[in-house]
Amino acid sequence: MSTATRMALLALCAAFATGTASSQDLKGGQMRSLDGQVQEIKSDVLDIASELQNLEERLLYPSGTQLSIFVAVEEDKPFRLDAVKIEIDGELATHHIYSFNELDALQKGGVQRAYTGNVVTGGHELRVTVIGKTDGGKDFSHSDTFAFSKGVKPQTLGITLAEPGLGSDGIQVGDW
Repeated sequence: MSTATRMALLALCAAFATGTASSQDLKGGQMRSLDGQVQEIKSDVLDIASELQNLEERLLYPSGTQLSIFVAVEEDKPFRLDAVKIEIDGELATHHIYSFNELDALQKGGVQRAYTGNVVTGGHELRVTVIGKTDGGKDFSHSDTFAFSKGVKPQTLGITLAEPGLGSDGIQVGDW
């Protein structure tokens, strides 16, 4: 929870704590009115928290430098994906080890947001490493390097994974 949200919640608690009427002195209509006010304040606090989160994302990932990378698994290609490692310009961007549920969702057509971060405009190198098991149960590790160019606008890259040697490249990268 952000500092501003905590401060807003503390101010609300202090305002309620310093009230002059106790709950025993309040009648039914007043309690309903107070409940309505509490619900309205809760709604306002949630709205403020949402706005703060959006502002924080815009500050952390300005649109001119934002890069998002999504991972999907090629349909009808039976293999078990264990892990994916993504490097941008030789530096680790993300590494993810997949649970059974995550793999199941990917195999059913799901997409995972693997990375969101800042990249300067210009040419870059993306290295993707996939670790898993073939349909026959044999372990494999496959890496590939791709060049991409980051423009002024936010960019979204999609990585589609398949078992190497099944007629596809195993790892395909493209704009989404």
